[in-house]
Amino acid sequence: MGEAGGAEDRIVTAAVLVIGDEILSGRTPDRNIAHIAAHLDRMGIRLMEARVVPDNQAEIVASLNALRDRYTYLFTTGGIGPTHDDITADAVAAAFGVDISENEKALGRLRQRHAEADLTPGRRRMARIPHGASLIDNPVSQAPGFQLGNVFVMAGVPAIMAAMLDALSPRLKGGKVLKIVNITSDIREGDAAEPLAAVQAAHGDVSIGSYPFFRQGGFGTVIVCRSTSLKDAAAAADAVVAAFKGMGARADIGPAPETD
Repeated sequence: MGEAGGAEDRIVTAAVLVIGDEILSGRTPDRNIAHIAAHLDRMGIRLMEARVVPDNQAEIVASLNALRDRYTYLFTTGGIGPTHDDITADAVAAAFGVDISENEKALGRLRQRHAEADLTPGRRRMARIPHGASLIDNPVSQAPGFQLGNVFVMAGVPAIMAAMLDALSPRLKGGKVLKIVNITSDIREGDAAEPLAAVQAAHGDVSIGSYPFFRQGGFGTVIVCRSTSLKDAAAAADAVVAAFKGMGARADIGPAPETD
């Protein structure tokens, strides 16, 4: 793969597959999707889909195969720890139809952190890597993630996932980074719908989104114009401002506000 962050014309897409019963039960809130989305956005990689699946091999394999075929990159989080329900590595091996066994390089990294006597069967389980995969560095706890094809398998612990994402980023090749222009208005979203539809129809190369907020006792709406062309995004934003002001509303281009 090429170097990270290339400004190519192609659209580069990605999906995230979050694996774990603890996410679905509500016991553990997911904090990884937003981090991955923001990281990829800065590289010109568009996160198009995120799924959460339980610790069930058939479910993981089905989602892996669907998402890796649909998008340029697939990132998974969770299920590569030392316990019996950490089955992501086995599921990835099954999805690709390859064997899995203890990887000497992965085991060597675990030995950097643990004495030989402390390498319990559970810890050694984290050195089981599908055949043909390359390791992803883990500077936090040494137990590596891995890459197989366009699938990047990372830990679920947010600090470790973030470190792995930084480590693997040079392997990614991005497309054009989306330019964003924000408009903050005191218009209610329901009143904004009709003028926004008209602006969107006139600016088909710009993605226009509306996000209502409540702040200091009043309602308002943030409009976000996204495009690979800053000129196009700005032109759409100017049209939104003109439409809102024509309705007697306040509309300002600038950073989105903090909301209550």
